[in-house]
Amino acid sequence: MGTSTTPRTRRTQQERSGATTAELLAAARELFAAEGYAATSLDAVCVRAGVSKGALYHHFRNKEDLFRAVYTAEEARIAEAVAAAYLATHEGDLWDAVFEGCKAYLEMSLDPGVQRILLIDGPGALGVEVVDELTASCVQQMFLGVRRAVKAGRIAPRPVEPLGRLLFGGLSESAKSIGRAADPAQAQAEAIAELRRVFDALAVAPGDAG
Repeated sequence: MGTSTTPRTRRTQQERSGATTAELLAAARELFAAEGYAATSLDAVCVRAGVSKGALYHHFRNKEDLFRAVYTAEEARIAEAVAAAYLATHEGDLWDAVFEGCKAYLEMSLDPGVQRILLIDGPGALGVEVVDELTASCVQQMFLGVRRAVKAGRIAPRPVEPLGRLLFGGLSESAKSIGRAADPAQAQAEAIAELRRVFDALAVAPGDAG
């Protein structure tokens, strides 16, 4: 009897632990997005999540650790949206697919929570080196997209990394400017239009690569 019930007990504990973590992350995301990193207290997160301070410390060492988890989740959510936009287009045109992924990133930058967590508070709260580490997978996504477009002949042969970093850095700066603009929606539309012009200027028409 003991051996049959122990695994179920362990699974239940894991499920409860996972639920607590999810509640803390959701509450922290709301507060970090609305109030900012500096103004958000762990006490406020616990109240919002409906858990004790001890429960929070069981899952996260401190506020920075909690913020890093929220930051990581935001990066993963954006990477998923970018990948989905890319995959929806890549069978037709590998360069347009990269554009659609970049466009998806800029569209998500309208979210004030994304602005606050990733672009405003992230570097100061975590440090530039940690942010670079956490965004490395997104940079690799860009490299992969550019590499495939070069291989397909949709842009002229070139070293992948310089163009990939220019595009990624430009997107990050554009996202910041969108958040600071008096009319973010207009700023976003203008940024996407300029992005389209850049992609069109770099493109090689199908059949003209040789």
